[in-house]
Amino acid sequence: MEDLKKAINEIVQQDIIKVVISNKKNKEIEYNKIVFLLKEKNSNQYYQIEKYTDKQVFHENIEEDALGEKILEFMYSDYKQASAWSNTTTFDLKVSKKGKVFLGKKKDDNIKLVNKEHNKEKNYILKEGMLIQPLIDLGVFTKEGKVVNSKYDKYKQINRFVEIIDDEIKKNDFKELTILDFGCGKSYLTFVLYYYFVEIKKINVKMIGLDLKEDVIKKCNEIAKRYNYENLHFELGDINGFKYNNKVDMVITLHACDTATDYALYNAIKWNSKMIFSVPCCQHEFNHQMTSESLSILTKYGIIKERVAALMTDAVRANLLESVGYKTQLLEFIDIAHSPKNILIRASKSNISSDKREKSLNEANNLINEFDFNPTLYNLLKKDNLI
Repeated sequence: MEDLKKAINEIVQQDIIKVVISNKKNKEIEYNKIVFLLKEKNSNQYYQIEKYTDKQVFHENIEEDALGEKILEFMYSDYKQASAWSNTTTFDLKVSKKGKVFLGKKKDDNIKLVNKEHNKEKNYILKEGMLIQPLIDLGVFTKEGKVVNSKYDKYKQINRFVEIIDDEIKKNDFKELTILDFGCGKSYLTFVLYYYFVEIKKINVKMIGLDLKEDVIKKCNEIAKRYNYENLHFELGDINGFKYNNKVDMVITLHACDTATDYALYNAIKWNSKMIFSVPCCQHEFNHQMTSESLSILTKYGIIKERVAALMTDAVRANLLESVGYKTQLLEFIDIAHSPKNILIRASKSNISSDKREKSLNEANNLINEFDFNPTLYNLLKKDNLI
């Protein structure tokens, strides 16, 4: 313990800009790796911690002077290795099976500084200088393609969504895609995505936006025509009853309220869509149904019940997607400080083993039975014998 503490103290005496902790001591440890990144906001420095599981990344911010204590906390019981970088030195810390501590150091004046400007210099897909008309009309870009200072958070959010889609798109060499955007609303994100697919990825895209408001649909079609987005059009319709007889490669649904998300996911599954991207909103269904004798502590307090029910809703949705053959992840869409509705479901059609599919369905059933849930998506899939 003392040798480990001494080695960590030697590391943090330097101006550390990045730390990566890895090599778990056993398989039961939740996080595969822990990453510390030095950040700066409003002239204050701090470290952002990224904790990686197989499917998710969890974030936490700590004060700058808490770095050593936090590294010790992870290294003492759970991990065998840590690498750290300052502007001039690379550190390699290892702990043997017998508990012996080894610290290696290498001087390198050419180490590239990890950016501290809170991602302001990040290499975004939608870069400053691009003349992206939807972002100009939205007020995110100036006419010269510069980010408006007051819209920088919006700029990051839009890029974050595009990055999540890009991670999936670049796995395949798509030449053409048919995309349905359920509940598109009057948001310009649909137009931004069309620009990304056609102008950046050079993919032949047919994109349809669906919404319930006639005036919104009319306005969006006018904008698409003004932009010369020939293969983007908008239709009036309900997610629940929408019919489409051709192939659908991707389904997008952003902030579809309550069970509207379930109908969108159900349609995507029925169409055998290759990819699904969904940001759920207003998950009321489980909150109204939730009861449990053995875990009544979760239903006793209104705010706890509401938040837990929302998380359970998306956990069940993710497992049901896995049970019908989709590799599914729940990702942080935007920082929770900007919106509590910050979970994105990303699912891609995959060759998932029957054992894993069965396990996912059993896990969903266990939660449903424990809290007496009656999920819309579950019932829709059950009716069609898909689960």
